[in-house]
Amino acid sequence: MDRIKELEKQVDAATAVLRDGGIILYPTDTVWGLGCDATNAEAVERIYTLKRSVNKHSMLVLCRDADMVVRYVNKAPAIAFEVMEMATKPLTLILPGAAGLAPNLIPDEGTLGVRVPDHEFCRQLLRRFGRPIVSTSANISGEPSPKGFDDISKEITEGVDLVVSPRVAGRPTGKPSSIIAFGEGGEVKIIRE
Repeated sequence: MDRIKELEKQVDAATAVLRDGGIILYPTDTVWGLGCDATNAEAVERIYTLKRSVNKHSMLVLCRDADMVVRYVNKAPAIAFEVMEMATKPLTLILPGAAGLAPNLIPDEGTLGVRVPDHEFCRQLLRRFGRPIVSTSANISGEPSPKGFDDISKEITEGVDLVVSPRVAGRPTGKPSSIIAFGEGGEVKIIRE
């Protein structure tokens, strides 16, 4: 099967699982992640259970583009979008004013970690699904993040509804994204370089 057909097949399968409230194990531009519909509280809860964690700060969402971001964060300063445009490597923005998402995904302070991935599978999935997708590293809380598919534990691979084929993984960096937090007034704090 050629690469384009395989990619379409995997995007179709992942979209169907997300629409049914399921969770997926999928490649991103950084590391393999666990994902679900970011507006579905039951699906989000299943990821917390699988990871054995309720740390809302460990979950971020992937968005297709800045237009999708502004539909789910309503207090982000303009500087955040300028930084997003200039980023040359994977970057997660912590933005104020999270809205319209599963309540159990949003930390008490109302912020949201957001990333626009530079990854063909993720871009196509976000385009087809039309809503943000949860992204959190594919590991049990406290264990190291897997650098590649072969590092993912059996407990994780067996705990999801779909394992996306490693054939569409591309070339992930194998390390987490940089993180920058923005305040409503444009305050900037680098969390992870």
